[in-house]
Amino acid sequence: MSTAKNGETSWHGWDTSRKVLIVGGGRTGEGVAKLLTREGLTYEIYDEKGELPSIDSRFGLAIVSPGWRPTHRIFAELSEKEIPYVGEVDYAWSKRPEGQKWLAVTGTNGKTTTVQMLAAMLEAGGVSSVDCGNVGLPISEAVMGDFAYLAIELSSFQIFWSNEAHFDSVAILNIAEDHIDWHGTFDAYAEAKMKLLNHCDIAMLNLHDPQIALRSHAWQGRKIFFSLDTPQAGELGLVEDLIIDRAFTSNPQEAEELFQLSDVSPTVPHNVSNAMAAAGIARSVGVRTGDIKKALAHFTVDSHRLELVVKHDGVSWVDDSKATNPHAASASLRSYTSIIWIAGGLAKGAPMDQLIHATHSRIKAALLIGQDRSLIKESLQKHAPHIPVVEFDSTDGSREMMERIVTTAKGIAETGDAVLLAPACASMDQFESYKERGELFAAAVRKLVHP
Repeated sequence: MSTAKNGETSWHGWDTSRKVLIVGGGRTGEGVAKLLTREGLTYEIYDEKGELPSIDSRFGLAIVSPGWRPTHRIFAELSEKEIPYVGEVDYAWSKRPEGQKWLAVTGTNGKTTTVQMLAAMLEAGGVSSVDCGNVGLPISEAVMGDFAYLAIELSSFQIFWSNEAHFDSVAILNIAEDHIDWHGTFDAYAEAKMKLLNHCDIAMLNLHDPQIALRSHAWQGRKIFFSLDTPQAGELGLVEDLIIDRAFTSNPQEAEELFQLSDVSPTVPHNVSNAMAAAGIARSVGVRTGDIKKALAHFTVDSHRLELVVKHDGVSWVDDSKATNPHAASASLRSYTSIIWIAGGLAKGAPMDQLIHATHSRIKAALLIGQDRSLIKESLQKHAPHIPVVEFDSTDGSREMMERIVTTAKGIAETGDAVLLAPACASMDQFESYKERGELFAAAVRKLVHP
């Protein structure tokens, strides 16, 4: 059998009388199972926590959830038995309703917010759509609905495993070091993100991101750059307090207002960029500027994204637990000027030096948690040894630890400060998820700071 780019064996024409092996028992695996049930197909689910099933002739196909490394032994066994396998994105693509269009957003940070903004803009424009993909509804479930458009959040893992899906329009928001433990190198991670360009017609690209500008140079598709600078012809940009479209006007020498800065909440630079990217995709499929502005005016970001828990005695207590890598934490830290910073967790191979070097002038004290907190401590000692550091462990439970952190922060914070949970790391070493981490922080604040 032929072999695809990522090592997948060609899967078209597989024997549908046999079972499907779903590789991955999480939310995506559940979505695949629902789609297969609708198709009248039988399946088994292999979760890595369980025993590897016997790979034999009862299987005709394997469908892979994102996050599985291609070096896992299951793929060698599938190839040895000549059982084809395919990523969940491509399988869902093959089952999409006739005429359904796919739009996609990727980047190290801001994907979820941008996709949700995009879905809101499409709905405001009277277009049936749903946000899905990396967070929330799996794509394999979304294709079971009668939607004209899917607004899809794509991780680097999903793009890596996808070779066939095609997108009418995409956005690449930013590329910074993340998931190096999975991809092996930053270059491999960046290339996984940029691979999306090979599967689209139009791309919204962040002009402020040097990696995107450099790596998209040779791509021959239609590039729409967006930035917080005055836009050139064919770009989206900022003029005073207005976001301006010079890409989708009838005359490239003309400009049209997309929305005002005040329409975006919170009005911080990275969130404005997210809104611009979403608006660019929406404009590329015909959504009117008035509908884009209306959607943003009613849009609120999800919990745990620069969420103000409470402001008490002049101190802002802010939950950005979703900042699970240094790039996201940098955006958070740039939103405030005097910060008691709560950080740490699983770094996923990402270095901390650039983050600390760029933001240390804003950090008043650092309260560190988690398995890789020493990486942050070492960077602070290197670039800003004057910043006091307090380390915490969870020997007495995550809830109790978070209450000790909040108590410590309360003793340091003064009027004008922000106590900011922006960990720069994943959460799974001490918490079930970034959501639980944020919820425990907010609960401790409400209990100890402003009951």
